[in-house]
Amino acid sequence: MSPDSTEPTMHIGELAERTGLSLRTIRHYDEVGLLPATSRTEGGFRVYSSKDLERLMVIRRMKPLGFSLEEMSRLLEITDRLAESDDGAERKRLQEQLKTYIDAAQHQREKLAVSLERADEFLQILADKARES
Repeated sequence: MSPDSTEPTMHIGELAERTGLSLRTIRHYDEVGLLPATSRTEGGFRVYSSKDLERLMVIRRMKPLGFSLEEMSRLLEITDRLAESDDGAERKRLQEQLKTYIDAAQHQREKLAVSLERADEFLQILADKARES
């Protein structure tokens, strides 16, 4: 896949800085096929586009919700195919699959919200104890 010659590109260090992810994590996502570099320089350095940045941000947002690499890959495949498909039947099938992921993400978000509430309660207990001392 080669980037549009007019589209700005970035090396992995800039991508890491813009996403807050480590170089190691980005390389891992490349190795497992979640985020292959748009291209490489003659020296073999990875080059990424703004679309790659957007894709990586989606991946970063899925991670705290507990999606496995396989689930992330499948979800990205679904969204990529939805963006490209003109076939009504295929789009409907893909939207149904996407709905499954939306439901799973919502469920995980609710679990995280409960955990956050418990953490807040715990912090309040500690603050109260600190004031009693």
